[in-house]
Amino acid sequence: MKKLLMALCIALLAVTGSRASAQDATTKKIKIGVTMPTADHGWMGGSNWWAKKAMDDWRKKDPNVDFVFKTSGDVTKQVADIEDMLVQGVDGLVVFPFESAPLTPVVEKAFKKGVYVVVLDRGVTKPVYDVYLSNDDESYARQAMEWICKELNYKGNVVLIEGVPSVISDLRTRTAKQIAARYPGIKILDSQPGYWNKEKALAVMENYLAKYKSIDAVYTADDDMLEGALQAYKESGRKDIKIMFGGAAKKEIVKRIMDGDPLVRADATYPPDVVASGVSLAVVGLRQRVFEGFYQKKLPLRIILGSELITRANAKSYYVPEAVF
Repeated sequence: MKKLLMALCIALLAVTGSRASAQDATTKKIKIGVTMPTADHGWMGGSNWWAKKAMDDWRKKDPNVDFVFKTSGDVTKQVADIEDMLVQGVDGLVVFPFESAPLTPVVEKAFKKGVYVVVLDRGVTKPVYDVYLSNDDESYARQAMEWICKELNYKGNVVLIEGVPSVISDLRTRTAKQIAARYPGIKILDSQPGYWNKEKALAVMENYLAKYKSIDAVYTADDDMLEGALQAYKESGRKDIKIMFGGAAKKEIVKRIMDGDPLVRADATYPPDVVASGVSLAVVGLRQRVFEGFYQKKLPLRIILGSELITRANAKSYYVPEAVF
């Protein structure tokens, strides 16, 4: 997966290099606004790091590309940030929505003004973008819940902790429930939002432990929330839970798998460098290029990056101790 993502980034940086003239690559000045949530949890911290890296890389490669970068801790500020970027006259906009529905109107406004829009990850509720780029949330949740059900021998009580209300969180939760519904012996006891936040997930897990006397597995679809759930479970003194599964391959969680943690035995990849590819797509789109060898005249409307299951058998290849996340 990491090699695939690296190949994608390289391809984005090198698209149509032989066909694009030097004039096309350097003379037209373009300004791109990049807006995303603040680094309020580990995965988003990694995403912020990759966004800055991509902007720095492009400034070196193309001196006529300028970026306006803003982060926001809530929907209201992100909407205001985008409005400000439109006033500044950005040619392109890379949006990692704090939440999907409240961001859709302002993204639609930018799109209708002719701004080249790349929407990432959590998405918007209308196709008001030139390119949508995300990791594969359906596969991410499907293979996680299939693994959980198999490990439970298709019988047991499961609780879910959801993320921030958004297109991708809804898809993860819906997919997990659909997989569980295939097996009569699997029961989803509850599903509540933890907002991809360790402390909020801890509070949700404390509530679950007080409410349900028997829980066999916990699925949070996020490693930061998993850490909160693990802490609540440890502090409770309970011994009934057999599996706790997060997601996104945080290095601390991958290390647990490598070390043979009896509770945390698997994870799923969800690389934060998707944001770097989003920044590259905005530059590529504004330069009116496509992928090398791609016969269509425009970039694909939707690009979905695959997710892979991590177990103790392959965890070592996903463990990068120096990584931000």
